[in-house]
Amino acid sequence: QVQLVESGGGLVQAGGSLRLSCAASGSINSINAMGWYRQAPGKQRELVATITSGGSTNYADSVKGRFTISRDNAENTGYLQMNNLKPEDTAVYYCNADLVVYGLAYDYWGQGTQVTVSS
Repeated sequence: QVQLVESGGGLVQAGGSLRLSCAASGSINSINAMGWYRQAPGKQRELVATITSGGSTNYADSVKGRFTISRDNAENTGYLQMNNLKPEDTAVYYCNADLVVYGLAYDYWGQGTQVTVSS
């Protein structure tokens, strides 16, 4: 069964850091783009950062200079390093990836991991 599993969320004080991981498992040929999204209570899901298979990155203005997206293609894993966290970063963070399975590309989402930043 192909799936994305996130880990690394938790409770942290403002100014602290967390590192989220997103591991893809199953019969995967390769991974195209990967991304992180977040959804705060009462708000729509929003893009946080994306990374292409070649390593090109894109960030939401609100996280530029604080968050870093990366990936390990050999391990089929993506990461989101979050530094200088702010209370407004509190949300459920979701991993998204375009996975190639038996030669066809499919869009997958992880189950989400809670990040809570206290002031």
